[in-house]
Amino acid sequence: MARYDALVVTALVWFLGKFLRYAFPPLFGTIGSTYGVSRTVLGSAFTALMLVYAVMQFPSGLLADRVGSVRVIAVGALVTAGGAFALAVDAPLVVLVGAMALVGAGTGTFKTVSVSLLARAYPRGTGRALGVYDTFGTFGGAAAPAAVVVASAAPGVFGAPWRTLFLAAGVAGVGLAAAFARVIPRRLGDRSGPVSRSSESVPEDGGDGADASASLRAYLSLFGDPRFALFVAVTVCFAFAYNGAVAFLPLYLTEETAVSAATANLLFGALFVVSLVQLATGAASDRVGVEPVLALALAVATVGMVAVLAFSQTGGPLVLGGAVVLLGIGAHGSRPLRGAYMMDVAPESVAGGSLGVVRTLLMAAGAASPAVVGYLSETAGFGVAFRLLAAALFAATALTLVLWATDR
Repeated sequence: MARYDALVVTALVWFLGKFLRYAFPPLFGTIGSTYGVSRTVLGSAFTALMLVYAVMQFPSGLLADRVGSVRVIAVGALVTAGGAFALAVDAPLVVLVGAMALVGAGTGTFKTVSVSLLARAYPRGTGRALGVYDTFGTFGGAAAPAAVVVASAAPGVFGAPWRTLFLAAGVAGVGLAAAFARVIPRRLGDRSGPVSRSSESVPEDGGDGADASASLRAYLSLFGDPRFALFVAVTVCFAFAYNGAVAFLPLYLTEETAVSAATANLLFGALFVVSLVQLATGAASDRVGVEPVLALALAVATVGMVAVLAFSQTGGPLVLGGAVVLLGIGAHGSRPLRGAYMMDVAPESVAGGSLGVVRTLLMAAGAASPAVVGYLSETAGFGVAFRLLAAALFAATALTLVLWATDR
């Protein structure tokens, strides 16, 4: 089991990042009441978090190529902890939004760098490793709604009871930063320096001197390949649909269906519980290729989103729960596939930075989605907003089918 220590500690860091991100949607009602703000403001605050997260993708990948993954992720975990500590104290709205942005900045160093790190650490089972990694992360999302309920019922330490949740998350962030800085170098044999590609065994952490001098032109050169650009379009459409859905699904279910707020939060948690499917899709992509598995996963997600819309007025908790589960299976099943595809097509010397560029694009699209959904929900209705998300999922599925059909 010692060979999995790098995977476990890296996945726990991602668990914390996803936990903090998805602790906010279940709190939107409480935060809105506390500060007296609209859904547009709430969506815009979440967009701010996601935009900062998106902006950090390329710089974090670039820094990892030059100074190593250990330093980048450990510092990111400490920044995340700082944002969580700021959220633990009663403060004006501007401080809350700033702390959310700080959480976005810290967690923005996690995914891009971790994907390239795990691809080097587990070269013969990258899909499976990324499946485990993303499963840990989505379990963070599954735990968040329940943790919000528990924290809201507990006595507050520095303010409102729910802020205790962020105090605990801050302490966990400091501990995970220390664990990561200790475990990963021991596993990879290098604290944070450049990778030596002469090693044929366990890959080391970082990039060699030639890698460190790679220019922005090298990172962007992959976009000259039409199929790669098509893959980026798939990820952008998916990110827009998914981030909009997870930001407002609890409120959508509460206001547009007959289920109670408590049931809506339970169904929101179910969206993440089914993330175990990533283990199967990651392993399947290692055997049969990324494109067919990705196309199937996105098709299932599209069916789930359409079912949520179709049964909003007539479906009970079981029917709506089944629709949410389908959405979760498809959405989470696609996650490890995108990283595996990138690691297949990107040269190792620019893998971190190239993945960072792609993730910046997809996360920027995803970051805009909560603000768009919040605004549309107030001006045109939640139905219109969620139909837009369904259309984006349909487009992602169709483009993936084209990608598969043109596979050389």
